[in-house]
Amino acid sequence: MSEKEKVEKAIELYQKGNYKEAIDVFSSVLETCQDNAELYNNIALCYANLADYDKAEKHYLKAQHLNPKLPQVYINLADIYYRKKDMGSGIELITRGIYEFPDNLVLRHYLARFYMEDAKLDLAIDELEHILEKQPDNYDVYYDLGKVHFELGNYECAIENFENVLRYKSENPWIYYYLGEAYEANDEIDKALSNYLKAIAHNDSFSPAYKKAGILFFARGDYDDAIEYFEDYINLDIPEVEAGKIKELIERIKKKQNEQK
Repeated sequence: MSEKEKVEKAIELYQKGNYKEAIDVFSSVLETCQDNAELYNNIALCYANLADYDKAEKHYLKAQHLNPKLPQVYINLADIYYRKKDMGSGIELITRGIYEFPDNLVLRHYLARFYMEDAKLDLAIDELEHILEKQPDNYDVYYDLGKVHFELGNYECAIENFENVLRYKSENPWIYYYLGEAYEANDEIDKALSNYLKAIAHNDSFSPAYKKAGILFFARGDYDDAIEYFEDYINLDIPEVEAGKIKELIERIKKKQNEQK
């Protein structure tokens, strides 16, 4: 079997999820192609899918040493650092990558997410806004901007960005949920409740939205609606301790209703 055929076989194994077998075949090619950065990158991908991040990192670094002009290696290695929560190494790596590939927006998005995890939110905003200048339809960036602005307490900006996400991803209950949280934090309770209900409409098993809806109905004095959504909530897959607390709350609401009659 030629080296090309071996690589094709290894790629086929990788695509089928047979990562250990793929590693063996890629490694056999390395015996005669020890300076091939793409082979090391491919082996690293296999190790990453096996959650062996140390070996994945080792092979990515070898690939980078052999060819520092492969942008995919920077992206793949950044993913390893992100999973390992090694923000310092990730930021240093991506900064070097952007120096090599200043127009690579995937690298900039990774850098923004490292900044977000490292609580460098202003720097994250700078990177995200830079990406939107080049890709104004990138809904993932609007989502991250929404999260950053929410964290900073800039609720109107968070709302604007989550609303932008809905232009592209209108079926995702999490977006409605986060939008509801932003409206709630901005004291726009009716809009918050509307978005929690939309989250439920898109996924009738989406438990966090039921709890939020119940709380807001309760706060508004809409006790029947509060009870309805709390009862739906406890019938979903939630921890037993949580269900017990909500049952106690339902009983208190019913008692309050009886006192008002």
